[in-house]
Amino acid sequence: MEHIRGRRTQSERDAITVEIGYALASAAFAAAVLFGVLAGPALLFDLPTTLEKVLRVTGTALAAALFLLRVISVLVRFRAGGQPSQPGRTRPDS
Repeated sequence: MEHIRGRRTQSERDAITVEIGYALASAAFAAAVLFGVLAGPALLFDLPTTLEKVLRVTGTALAAALFLLRVISVLVRFRAGGQPSQPGRTRPDS
């Protein structure tokens, strides 16, 4: 990103805002799906108490970890310049 006198342009600020929103939304979706897969049976079925607790704790911990990893990976990829150089066009090697 090019800076004019040390400041970001409006389009650069907009791109960052959109990327942060995408990172948070996709991370929340992925974490919710993982939590549903792991903790869903504990919430839907009558399982032994110990198994229910293990499923809920494991689902919560892994969903939180996935959320953080997804947000970090999307934002690092954006900062590294994972965007095509021209809008609407892909790179020749892709």
